[in-house]
Amino acid sequence: MAQTSAGLPGADPTTLPDDAELGTLRRVAEQVAGEAAAYLRTLPAPRETGAVGTKSTPTDVVTESDEAVERLVRRRLGELRPGEAVYGEEAAGDAAAARWVVDPIDGTVNYLYGQPAYAVSLAAVVDGVSVAGAVVEPASGRVWSAAAGQGATCDGRPLRVTAETDLSLALLGTGFAYSAQRRARQARMIGTVLPRVRDVRRNGSAALELCFVAAGMLDAFYEHGLGWWDWAAAALIAQEAGAVVWPRGHGGELGAEITVAATPGIADALVALLASAGAAGV
Repeated sequence: MAQTSAGLPGADPTTLPDDAELGTLRRVAEQVAGEAAAYLRTLPAPRETGAVGTKSTPTDVVTESDEAVERLVRRRLGELRPGEAVYGEEAAGDAAAARWVVDPIDGTVNYLYGQPAYAVSLAAVVDGVSVAGAVVEPASGRVWSAAAGQGATCDGRPLRVTAETDLSLALLGTGFAYSAQRRARQARMIGTVLPRVRDVRRNGSAALELCFVAAGMLDAFYEHGLGWWDWAAAALIAQEAGAVVWPRGHGGELGAEITVAATPGIADALVALLASAGAAGV
């Protein structure tokens, strides 16, 4: 399975911004995502206000906070980067024209229940390719960010994936879909995966788990059915820290619906394991 540049399809170095512009885009992503996280901390808890709706299934929740944070991000980007199109989880937009991709709250169920594993994610893209991005955790204040070719950091500290080479000793992260039928298939798949690795974690935020791969807090992560907003920033952060990344939609032996990030020493073995576990059919 071929790795793609910058964790996204179609990367062409000749079309990427220069280093100065990449640095500017990264700083804007950090600033706006940070402002959004600070704003989110001021909002009332949705379980107290009852301001909760659903999307694809009754378990796929959206809160007024998701919508309010995305409005703030769009407004601030309009002020800082006027005329640049935004594509977001809640208000959508023209994906083909997008210069920015936002997930106002990645891990909304955690946020709803008062658990700390949720984040604001913002990526700058060129022709569908992530070139800079930031993931900010409101609960802890941590800021994860990267720019293409410039490395990845958490609170300014450089990130690097683990040096693990033995899949049986690898700690994996994963997530589950909202569809009951897909969840049943995922449960069968993890029954094959779990005995072959050290252990599996599931924290409920794909963006954070991709950042954890970047930081060496996980050796790998995989999940089916993610949206572009889920991984647009975090996949770049993982790749800039040295991970091998395959975002959703690349087909091959793992199917078109899976996102994978792994430290290079276990990447091939993990792909083989996921394929043998039926990843393409999940």
